[in-house]
Amino acid sequence: MRKSIALLCCVALSAGFAACAASPQIGVAAKPATGSLAAFKEAIRAKYDLKEKAFKEHDAESILTRFYAEDAVSVGAGFGIYKGRDQLRPLYEEAVDAYTVKVISLNTVLEGSAGWDWADFEVTPVDPKEEPFTLAIVFLWAERDGTWICKGDFFVKGSFRTGKLAPPST
Repeated sequence: MRKSIALLCCVALSAGFAACAASPQIGVAAKPATGSLAAFKEAIRAKYDLKEKAFKEHDAESILTRFYAEDAVSVGAGFGIYKGRDQLRPLYEEAVDAYTVKVISLNTVLEGSAGWDWADFEVTPVDPKEEPFTLAIVFLWAERDGTWICKGDFFVKGSFRTGKLAPPST
């Protein structure tokens, strides 16, 4: 049952990305926005830089309080569902000591005070015996008082750039 649900999530995410990738509106605001797409991209790139730096510096707190909203939800097929900073905290406290990351933004959409970004999240383990991997991730953003904050994300092992999901673990 769990594998069926994970597969369903992977298929839904892949179908959603394929639909968005085919849309001529990817990368442009479909309606007039409170800010420009370029400004949104710049703001979330700064947040990605913050997250990358926090991983390098083993700083989970910056990720939790400056990247994610207090009520953020993170869902990872095969990883779990995390609701709010309290549930995200143990995940990031462990992850920042075990990995470094790189976020590669691929398709960005802005709709008023909300936006989302399809990205590849490259993960490099600190332990050289472990293999690097990539997560295909969708970040969900909301603008609050002129600042963009991540309200959540959904991710699976795989890459939007290659268009392939990682094989299921056995």
